[in-house]
Amino acid sequence: MPSLGEQVAVLFVLGIPIASVAWTVTHEEIFREPREWCVKKSKTCKSIFERKFFYLFTCEYCFSHWVTLIALVGTGYKLLYPDWRGSVVAMFALVFVANFYMSAFGRLRLDIREERLEIEQLEDRKAARTNHASAPKQPRQLG
Repeated sequence: MPSLGEQVAVLFVLGIPIASVAWTVTHEEIFREPREWCVKKSKTCKSIFERKFFYLFTCEYCFSHWVTLIALVGTGYKLLYPDWRGSVVAMFALVFVANFYMSAFGRLRLDIREERLEIEQLEDRKAARTNHASAPKQPRQLG
């Protein structure tokens, strides 16, 4: 069994691809059509099992559990315990870390979007002032 420090390092590194896959499937444009189809199915299917199944592909938190499970099967990673308990602890720890990464990434994207909007508004105001200052002045007519 690797040292606790190595296990924790793997935890934080393995959380990155889990977060990346979960975020990409549930948010990015490349998966928009399948995601929209899943949203529709999650609202219109008759069976609660079917609705919940399709909902899994629209919720980053829910989907990250499945991505984590696949990562655990693929890597055999265990946290704290060398048996099945290590897999269970690793599962929930990885979901937590991956969702922390996705929250941070979502917040970063929101901040960037807000900054871009502020810059556009400043540029629009500056352009309006420049256009107003360079426009020929109309003589005043006294009446």
